[in-house]
Amino acid sequence: MAAVSVLTLTGVTASLGGRIVLDDVDLSVAAGELVAVVGPNGAGKSSAIRALAGLLPLTVGHARLDGDDVAALSPPQRARRVAYLPQERRIAWNLPAIEVAALGAPFLQAADAHARAQAALNEVEAGHLADRGVAEMSGGERARVLLARALATGARGLLVDEPIAGLDPDAQLMVLERLQARARGGQAVLVSLHDLALAVRFADRVAVLDQGRVVADALPMEALSPDIMARVFGLTGRWIAGPEGPLLAAGRRQLAG
Repeated sequence: MAAVSVLTLTGVTASLGGRIVLDDVDLSVAAGELVAVVGPNGAGKSSAIRALAGLLPLTVGHARLDGDDVAALSPPQRARRVAYLPQERRIAWNLPAIEVAALGAPFLQAADAHARAQAALNEVEAGHLADRGVAEMSGGERARVLLARALATGARGLLVDEPIAGLDPDAQLMVLERLQARARGGQAVLVSLHDLALAVRFADRVAVLDQGRVVADALPMEALSPDIMARVFGLTGRWIAGPEGPLLAAGRRQLAG
């Protein structure tokens, strides 16, 4: 029996400022699956995630959550179906971490929301920060709190845009381990990454975007073949076996002239 798609883009084209950022994109994430979307800067990774969150108007095509068109869902309906963690880590007020994380569970009573928030903070190894103001934290600590807010929703879909940017190596692994565990628990997880080796290590599938188009969508090492790495990323690379997963040996491709 085929897995049910929770997050789906079908024939999606979208523009920002007169520039096409998504060009006839098809992408789906099933329940229980972690899909990494990779590509150069400006390739359309964040745009694909924002389209699924209902935050990017579409020129053509459809974005669906659990089969329903995002455009036909109210904001509360979208919030129940999908959690969204943007790249930006700005928090306007110096709220305690537990209050920020509890914002991810707005449909629960206060006590239940705080319990959910504390569990999510513990999950990202930030439980000790529960009572600390977010303005008093490092950037990495705030990143964990914001991830906890997304995890606290309990939504079937999870959209995570560059969650490991600026984190130390241990924290990067922890975040991706938690996202992988959420997928194994039945959520549909779409995450944008720049680290190709970590994408291969943790994702069930990798979708490669380039200039707004999906140029590969397959098992990780198939999607990030030497040919794709050369054409899309300008890299000469090959995968070698490592004790914790595949390692990427890569260099910059030398251009003629």
